[in-house]
Amino acid sequence: MEFEIPLVLATRNKGKIRELTRLLAGYPVNLKNLDHFGPLPPIWEDGCTFEENAYKKAFETASALGLPALADDSGLAVEALEGLPGVFSSRYAGDGAGDEENNRKLLLEMTDKTNRKAAFVCTLAIAVPAGPALIYEGRVEGVILEEPRGEGGFGYDPLFYYPLLDRTFAELTPDEKNRVSHRGKALEELRSEFDKVLIWLRQRLREQGWDL
Repeated sequence: MEFEIPLVLATRNKGKIRELTRLLAGYPVNLKNLDHFGPLPPIWEDGCTFEENAYKKAFETASALGLPALADDSGLAVEALEGLPGVFSSRYAGDGAGDEENNRKLLLEMTDKTNRKAAFVCTLAIAVPAGPALIYEGRVEGVILEEPRGEGGFGYDPLFYYPLLDRTFAELTPDEKNRVSHRGKALEELRSEFDKVLIWLRQRLREQGWDL
């Protein structure tokens, strides 16, 4: 039986955990998330880019737990708002704000905007406690609606209209969303060379003294 490599999903976001677990199904990895561990030091997402934040979350989680960690930093970049909410997507309406508050603020900021083009962007980072990391990126273009549609997904999904399927992300099934989403594209880039990633992870774990 092939040894399953431990990999911590550096998030407590239930939606992200579901999507990442689904997308990595079938690979020889033993997935955990932050809810499987006790209290951990907070990670301040103070990077200026998605890549900086993704790496910071992955590296600090890997360092704290002594295990490889996979983190994503993703968000919505709206053209008329000069790329906002961007890296502030999860807290656009303030620290502790939920999806409803963030969506409400976005609609308020988009009042009377004729250019409603937007993109979901995702950067994935796999880091090991020693510091090295692998980076993968995905992006999907869409339009911000004037009111939410759909009951699925999370975050800004009800406002993000995807023209190629004539639906919002919140109206897509999980499989449909995974095929076209920014996170799905980043994971597909990762999956396309996951055999090499597994070799890289095994080498890094052996350097830590793991018997693989």
